[in-house]
Amino acid sequence: GGAFKPRTSPYAFQGMGSAGLDILVAAKEATGLPIVSELMDAEYLDEFIEKVDLIQIGARNMQNFDLLKKVGKATKKPILLKRGLSATFQEWIMSAEYIMASGNPNVILCERGVRTFESYTRNTLDLQAVPVIKELTHLPIIIDPSHAGGKWWLVNPMAKAAVAAGCDGLMIEVHNNPEKALCDGPQSLKPAKFEQLMKELKPIADAVGKEI
Repeated sequence: GGAFKPRTSPYAFQGMGSAGLDILVAAKEATGLPIVSELMDAEYLDEFIEKVDLIQIGARNMQNFDLLKKVGKATKKPILLKRGLSATFQEWIMSAEYIMASGNPNVILCERGVRTFESYTRNTLDLQAVPVIKELTHLPIIIDPSHAGGKWWLVNPMAKAAVAAGCDGLMIEVHNNPEKALCDGPQSLKPAKFEQLMKELKPIADAVGKEI
């Protein structure tokens, strides 16, 4: 869950910050689910190391090299590194190298769509990223179809395509009441649709030797 939310507009909902992290910790205690949350500033690094299981570096910070180096030096917790909005594969991989060269080998790459001339969708999902990353690196790659398309009805087909391409995981936004979500509601699946998607993904995963 995003306790700190980078937003294009300074007037948009920015997340609940540290109070949001405490809510995630309470949710983890109640459910056993691990916490993934985005770190935007090294100021909060110690708090994230204490409370978060997997630290996400978002697309807009992919080339924040000082932050990448600090994360690499400070923790061995896994780091989820999202691809920048207009980043090449080589730039993305080099950002991962900043983390690993600083001492943390536990990096997961996340393709979340890149910016193209198309304006109907939020971004353009680059599924070529899966075979390219597997060819050029040893790192796992997951796909975020929610941020890529920006529309909930695109999540199902793009998630299926991503699994068929051989990705190692999916990041899918789920909300019990998307119409009233403070941000990203249009791209969020309701729990029932998420559950159905997981069932539909299983035979595809089985066909390519993956597990759901």
